[in-house]
Amino acid sequence: MTEVGLAYPHGDPYRLRGGRPHEGPAPKRIVTGFGFWIFLLSDIVMFSCFFAAYAVLLGRTAGGPGGPELFNLGSVAAETAFLLLSSFTCGLAMVAADVRDVRWFQVGMAVTGLFGLGFLALEGREFADLVSRGAGPTRSAFLSAFFTLVGCHGAHVSAGILWLLTMMAQVYAKGFRADIMRRLLCFALFWHALDIIWVAIFSVVYLIGSGV
Repeated sequence: MTEVGLAYPHGDPYRLRGGRPHEGPAPKRIVTGFGFWIFLLSDIVMFSCFFAAYAVLLGRTAGGPGGPELFNLGSVAAETAFLLLSSFTCGLAMVAADVRDVRWFQVGMAVTGLFGLGFLALEGREFADLVSRGAGPTRSAFLSAFFTLVGCHGAHVSAGILWLLTMMAQVYAKGFRADIMRRLLCFALFWHALDIIWVAIFSVVYLIGSGV
């Protein structure tokens, strides 16, 4: 009896029926990406709860201003443009990472970060303007739901920018190692997911909330 037969009396576990060899476990990059998708789905469930709360509380203004009186669609459109462009430049940075081009990777990530900061600046200005007009999160249930949903997304973008800077530093110091490439895959998934969630916020919160 062969060594395989002694070790596995019921057959080689790495060989499929019919004699074809089994490829073995999936690469770590695929396993990591799949696991991170599970994390993103849990995050999407959380945002779904915020969307549901916003939909229920949309008309609960307590006699105060509603979306049509508060929202500046021009500013929100600029925020949307910044985030969409950042998703595009993030994709270009990932292409540069795949071909191991450090210079264009760093350029793509830097531009992505600048677009993200522009988005946060506009959102911060919007929040400050609402508060200065007496439409803070404690003014009504509607505004509480609005600030919670949009503010949570902004917090995610802030965390994404910190993550982006960390990845730029790691690539600069260590290059495109296998473990760094896995982290870059997770970052790209995270950033694009934020873009998708913002499109939903723009459509549901701002467009529908403004009566467009």
